This record gives sequence, C-alpha cells and structure tokens, in this order.
Amino acid sequence: MAGVAPPLCTWLVAACLSAACDDGEKEKLRRHGGAGGMFGSSRRRPGARCRGGGGRARSGIPMAVALHPERGAVESKKSETKQRRVVVTGMGVVTPLGHDPDEFYNNLLQGVSGISEIETFDCSNYPTRIAGEIKSFSTDGWVAPKLAKRMDKFMLYLITAGKKALENGGITEEIMNELDKSRCGVLIGSAMGGMKVFSDAIEALRISYKKMNPFCVPFATTNMGSAILAMDLGWMGPNYSISTACATSNFCILNAANHIRRGETDVMLCGGSDAPIIPIGLGGFVACRALSQRNSDPAKASRPWDVDRDGFVMGEGAGVLLLEELEHAKQRGAEIYAEFLGGSFSCDAYHMTEPHPEGRGVILCIENALADGGVAKEDINYLRVNSTKSMTGHLLGAAGGIEAVAAVQAIRTGWVHPNINLDKPEKNVDVSILVGSQKERCDVKVALSNSFGFGGHNSSVLFAPFK
Repeated sequence: MAGVAPPLCTWLVAACLSAACDDGEKEKLRRHGGAGGMFGSSRRRPGARCRGGGGRARSGIPMAVALHPERGAVESKKSETKQRRVVVTGMGVVTPLGHDPDEFYNNLLQGVSGISEIETFDCSNYPTRIAGEIKSFSTDGWVAPKLAKRMDKFMLYLITAGKKALENGGITEEIMNELDKSRCGVLIGSAMGGMKVFSDAIEALRISYKKMNPFCVPFATTNMGSAILAMDLGWMGPNYSISTACATSNFCILNAANHIRRGETDVMLCGGSDAPIIPIGLGGFVACRALSQRNSDPAKASRPWDVDRDGFVMGEGAGVLLLEELEHAKQRGAEIYAEFLGGSFSCDAYHMTEPHPEGRGVILCIENALADGGVAKEDINYLRVNSTKSMTGHLLGAAGGIEAVAAVQAIRTGWVHPNINLDKPEKNVDVSILVGSQKERCDVKVALSNSFGFGGHNSSVLFAPFK
C-alpha cells in the first residue's frame, strides 16, 4: 500500500513464533505483511496449522533469553503456590458473521466473508466504501428501549454481547438471584468509545448547545458500557474498562481473570466492543491511507499475507467471555468450554504506531505469558495472528474478544477455520504451516492469542482444554 509506514507485521511473526517455531520457520515468515499491519491490530497469524509438541524446542531470537536471564528458560513451570483456576463458561458475540457464538464460528469454518458495501451512511465520496458492517442487529430483549435510543452502538453491542454470554453460560434468573453480586464484575473495554455520540454532539453544537444529547459525555466514554451493564445486572464487583487500542480485549480478559485468580471475584464478564464504521471513523483511517480500496469486490478485500493486499478492512462488533472460578462453576453445574491458563502485557516503549524493529516488547510479552501460564513453548500448537480478519475485518478494540471466542471454539470443536483470500502468499511465507482455504482438524493443546495496539501495547493470553 503506497505511502504507508513499514508494516507492523515484519517483526510480529518472528516474535510470536519464538514460542512455537524453529529459527528456519521464523525467517521464512519475517515479512508476511498482514492486512491489519499499520494499525496495531490484534494480530493473530492466519490460522496456524497444527503442530505437535513432541519436537525439540529452540530458544528462538537470542534476545528472548537475555530479557530474563534470572528466570532461565521459558519452559520453567509455575511455582507450587496454589492459585485459583479460571475457566470459560460462556461466550457472547455481535459480529458481521452472526450474533451467536456457534453461528459465528460455523461461518468462520465455512470461510464466509462478512465484508460488504457500507450501508449505514453515504460514503460514495470516500475512496474506501466497504467494511465488516453489521447489517442486522436488534436490542430487543437486551437493552431498555429508552436507553437504546440514546446509546452509542459500541454500548449496545457491548451490553447485548455481555448478556448473551450470560445466557450462553446458563446463568438463568434463578442462578442470577443466587449469585453473590459483590463477587461478580464487568471489565469490557473499547478502543474508540462512543464516537458516533460524540460526533453527533459536535454537529449539534454548531447550532446550539441546547441541541446536544444530554447524555453525550457519559455515553461517549469507554467505561460507560461496562458501567451500564453492571447496573443492569446489579453486579457490585470490579467494574471498569481498559482502552489499549487494538489490544483492548486481551487486556480486559487478563485483568478480569486476575481478579478471579487473586480471590477478589468469582465471576467476570470481559472482552471488548467497538463501532467505528461512521464517517469520522472511516475518514480517519482513510486519511492514514491504511484501508483497502477493493470496493468492487468486498469479499476479497481483506487479504492477510497475500501479495495483492492493499490495506486492512474495518469491522465492528463485540466479543465477551464469561470467566468463572473453577469450583464456583462446578458448584452450579456449568458447562466448561476451556480453561484460561494465563497471560501477560508489555510495552514496546519505542514508537506511537510502529513496533520495535526487533520485536522486543512482543517477545517479552509472550515469554511472560508462558511463564504465567506454566506452559512450555513446545506445548503450544495453536498460535493465531490475523486469522479471523480475512472474514470479519478488523474490529479494533473488539478484535481480541471475538478472536478469544474463536480460540475457545477451536478447542471445543477440534476444528480451526481457514484463511480466505490467500491466493498469492508473500514469497517469504511458508504456506505449509498455514491453514489453507478449507477448515482443518486440530487437537488443540494450548491456544495462544496475541493482540498489539497503538502506543506499543502488547498482550498475550492462553487457553487450553479443561482437564
């Protein structure tokens, strides 16, 4: 894409694969050029092909050892200190591919594209006129009508996905009444917040402040979605949101899990939501010259790793997990979808939008995540960067949320979804380790999901089958 800064992804795969690949594989993938390159997307390598954990692991980039000489190899396990276990018992999504976790994942498995022409507003004068836009969405039964009329879409997506996660997790009204609500919390973030509410307020102000939505300030803040959801549920535990650009969801998931691990809560709703497909959102990314202009063929526009990519495609929606302390989940007879093993954060401390050229922050993050989860790098056989984006577009702060749902679904179903539009891979991409145009069987041992965002925010989270 002409005029765009060097892709963020030139270092990403080498860094991520220090956890699961040998040096030869990393070199082949150093210059993959994913579709979400410039914008610190929640980069998950397009559906990495399953690899067993029996082979000899290598240390990867030498710097990875130098970063933690006192800890030794990343393979070292957790201390014997007993820690509360965290499991996934519910999932909720609002996406361009459906608003049910099974419908969403089945569409991913079938390679269905959710990219289409934008219909919400007239963008005929924009060079980009396509996105992963949600065409059909109703808040009926999920959000009070009076609030639904005034809320920003990011809040509507958030509240709906959150309540769907509760429903999916079997939290009936009876069970809800029995919960200790002082030990239940909500931590669902947003990268962009209420952009539409704020933009509308500015337009109203051009006429008079009297024309402004009286809720424009609270409904524009990123925390208010979590706050309204907690009020609706009566949950009095930790309630806040984190905004770390496209790493937002993972930051929220790990922090929520840590509240449970430390014994502060028993139940947490966590994830991310964003609704950036509005004139100011589209215009801002167009101004950065970051978006695909393949308007004549929307379904082919999002092309991670492909030579003919010309930018990323915006998406919108929300992804929420219901996390629960293991014994609490067992006591109420919950179905356990997967176990959350651990995760980590780090900062590149290098540049506002570009990553460190040697991937130091990413390596640090992945190493710390493995150590936190007590996972040896050879145990990971499902490493994901960007894989859903070929079909959903990039959901910014919600990307990690729906990708966490996809990772859990891969664990549940034993299937990993394909990468579409990978017709002419970059010459340095080893296609033998990528899932092709069809879904593939995979007995997931440990799934690693990474998200990286503007500001040098790095995050990694680990999921595994519950045993």
